[in-house]
Amino acid sequence: MSLQISQLANETGLSIHTLRYYEKEGIFPPVKRSENGIRIYDSEDIEWIKFACRLRETGMSIAEMKKFAQLVIQGDESKNERIKLLRQQNTRIKNQMEQLTRCMELINHKIELYSSPQGD
Repeated sequence: MSLQISQLANETGLSIHTLRYYEKEGIFPPVKRSENGIRIYDSEDIEWIKFACRLRETGMSIAEMKKFAQLVIQGDESKNERIKLLRQQNTRIKNQMEQLTRCMELINHKIELYSSPQGD
């Protein structure tokens, strides 16, 4: 399977500009090009980009994504550092989830309060 940049943008929901930016920043390796200079993304590129999208959705910064990509390129010797980076992100996500849960509890309390006859 191979896609051109516009097809990949449709599949991932990223803009063409973002895909080019991520490539320029080294978040994923340089993409192969056709004889006409058109980017051609193969299955491996597509999987990596989808993974990068998930990292970004977790709130991982561009700098951390770039660092993670560089660690992947280094191979098995960087496995422990990759695990450390992912664990740090995991902790951040857990903290965000706890904070959002507290916010949701407060909002639900207010809904109940305003829904009761005394809340008018």
